[in-house]
Amino acid sequence: MRTTIILVLVLGGIVVAALAWAIGTWTMGGEGGVSIHAYVALGLGALGTVALGGGLMALVFFSSRHGYDDEAHHTDEAGDDKA
Repeated sequence: MRTTIILVLVLGGIVVAALAWAIGTWTMGGEGGVSIHAYVALGLGALGTVALGGGLMALVFFSSRHGYDDEAHHTDEAGDDKA
C-alpha cells in the first residue's frame, strides 16, 4: 500500500511538472495570448480522448473475459480455420 501511494505521488508530480512546463512554454510564445476558449477546448479534447481510450480498453477486457474472442478463432475437426 505504501509503495502504491509513493508511485501515485511521483507520477502525479511528473504530470504536474509536465503541465507546468507545457503551459509555460505555450504562454511564452509572445505572438498573442491564448483565449480561455482554447484552454477549454484543449481540456475537453484531452478528456474525450482519454474517455474513448478507456472505453475501448474496457470493451477489450470485457470481450476477453467473457469468451467472445474465442469464438473468432474456432477451428473445425480437421484443424482448418472456419471463415
